[in-house]
Amino acid sequence: LPLTALPIAKLAAQHLHPRATTRLLTLLSAVLGLCSTLCLALLMVVGTAQLPGNPLPDGWSDPEVRAAVPYAEIAGTAAIAALAAALAAGGTAVRRHGRVLARTHRALDGLPPGADPAVLPDDDPYAYAVPGTPGRPGKPARPGRIAVSRGMLRSLDDAERQALFAHERAHLNHRHHRYRLTVRLAGCVNPLLLPLRSAVAFSTERWADEEAAHVVGDRLLTARAVGKAALITRSARLPELAHFAAPEPGPVPRRVAALLAPVPPARGWPPALTPVGLAALIAAAGTAASALSSLNAAVALFLVLKAATPL
Repeated sequence: LPLTALPIAKLAAQHLHPRATTRLLTLLSAVLGLCSTLCLALLMVVGTAQLPGNPLPDGWSDPEVRAAVPYAEIAGTAAIAALAAALAAGGTAVRRHGRVLARTHRALDGLPPGADPAVLPDDDPYAYAVPGTPGRPGKPARPGRIAVSRGMLRSLDDAERQALFAHERAHLNHRHHRYRLTVRLAGCVNPLLLPLRSAVAFSTERWADEEAAHVVGDRLLTARAVGKAALITRSARLPELAHFAAPEPGPVPRRVAALLAPVPPARGWPPALTPVGLAALIAAAGTAASALSSLNAAVALFLVLKAATPL
């Protein structure tokens, strides 16, 4: 069922507004990731019940329960390792995201407080949108900021700098890091959803491009700024954060070509009798079927285990 979401990933970027693409693909990946994790958890319960010395009720490993849940020993035992790997990968992604934010904010703390954009004394050209962090006991909240190097500012003229700042400001205002983190976690728990990660990363950049073009009022200027930044940028130092442009052979030319084309339509759902509309319907049907089958499995297993548990 997660494979039903793959056709829309490519078609949506070509035919939908990047805002709609980002929200649609993030919703699909989140639901499909949650459903697959739920099913792994259900299978893990079944597999754990068959292990000797487990803390679960003895009735859960009765022959009648094993007969009601087919392939309990094989699928259940495999699910234990699969769920552990998925949770470990998701936890690693969350910790890495937190470490990158903390390290970036510490680097910005050395600059004048409240400076936005924060200009770093670095000759290498780069620019990032650094999301804010909520306050915790002993740690104050940090607002989102734009981090840009001195080398990037020197490489762009005044109008192109305005496009750069508008682009990064759009990342912060629309909280694009949340969409990207959600899809990244979905790919951690279900590798079949990994293609949606790059699709959402591209659509968030396109969304910010459209916002920048609207703010500066010049799509050609924004395209020139994106292309120039990509030519002078060597590599993305912090790939987890949204950045203005990176020297990647595929996404940047596509972004420039999209900016040279007319503004994409802002409709939320494509027409049904189009390739992208059919792909969206297939993805929605697959996601709905995944949710319903996961709910059915949860209810069925609950009833089976409740019947096997003595009062």
